[in-house]
Amino acid sequence: MNPTVAANPARPVAASVRERRIGEVILAVRDLGLRFGGITALSGVSFDVREHEIRSIIGPNGAGKSSLLNCINGVYTPTEGSIAFRGRTFRHMDSRQVAEMGIARTFQNLALFSGMSVLDNIMAGRNLKFRSSLLLQALRVGPAEREELVHREFVEQIIDFLEIEAYRKIPVGRLPYGLQKRVDLGRALAMEPQVLLLDEPMAGMNVEEKQDMSRFILDVNEEFGTTIVLIEHDMSVVMDISDSVVVLDYGRKIGDGTPDKVRDNPEVIRAYLGGAAK
Repeated sequence: MNPTVAANPARPVAASVRERRIGEVILAVRDLGLRFGGITALSGVSFDVREHEIRSIIGPNGAGKSSLLNCINGVYTPTEGSIAFRGRTFRHMDSRQVAEMGIARTFQNLALFSGMSVLDNIMAGRNLKFRSSLLLQALRVGPAEREELVHREFVEQIIDFLEIEAYRKIPVGRLPYGLQKRVDLGRALAMEPQVLLLDEPMAGMNVEEKQDMSRFILDVNEEFGTTIVLIEHDMSVVMDISDSVVVLDYGRKIGDGTPDKVRDNPEVIRAYLGGAAK
């Protein structure tokens, strides 16, 4: 990842351009099942995510979308099935182990440190990259001080990329909601992920804020080569920026393919898209 690349102005990106960069399978979900007592959240869900693609997950509320991301990033342990990342199969990994493997996550409900500055919130995403002990980090002496300066420079580049330089020293809690979402994205990018899981990054945004976030997602994918798995309810956004889409309903997969293929799937239309598919 090289966040020194400036964000490009908003513009449509043809799917064929992105498809030329899409590589081999980086994340494979196989027959995934998840139960909470007598409640089945996921049942037999299988799909692949290929390197450099934007893979969207859609479905009605309660379809199991967030539960699926929680399984991928180690918040939940699947009851059945497996997940493989770069050929390494795992059923139980905690969130820290998954992050160390190269998978980062944003959440639908913001979990930022509201009293801390934009800079410090994004610096929190570099935690796994520090090699100095906590004691040396607290004292900020010797190698720890030099290491912090390197990480801080990296974070400043992310701030520039996300166009939030003017807010870098402002407490996050004082920012508009759309900018807080951008900070949340920046904190995930600070981990230098190979795969970025985005849980409704545009929820609650107005049209202009959605356009900005869509642009940043495309830029992260294209400029840095980051693979993105995206949950989103705005179908216009999903159809515009996705390379492929998987559709869940009551914890089952009912559709999988390109946006056009999913849009024309009768079962998907009945379950979710309705008139919006036309």
